[in-house]
Amino acid sequence: MGIFARDESRTNLAAARIARQATASLAGLLAGLGKNRSDLAHAMGVSPGRVSQIMSGDANLTVRTLAAVAEALDADVQITFCARPRSADAESGGTTDASPVRSSGLPAHR
Repeated sequence: MGIFARDESRTNLAAARIARQATASLAGLLAGLGKNRSDLAHAMGVSPGRVSQIMSGDANLTVRTLAAVAEALDADVQITFCARPRSADAESGGTTDASPVRSSGLPAHR
């Protein structure tokens, strides 16, 4: 059984949420830099249509695509995994540390 076979619909919803977060962050960065989609397309060496695909969130945003966007904008990409808060029923058995885990693999400082 594959890693994603457990609950494909949940995985698809999570992927859509992550894509929305990435594209919203990118749109904010572009606005903050005073740049538009055409500027990004030129900097990436791709068509404006490709940038529209990326910004729509419908395209499969691979790590390579995110890296290409970041390099074109002289920016960094940060990916953080966090534990989800547990429901009240689940918490009776223990606590959950929802602090992010940095790329070093170590828990964030508190």
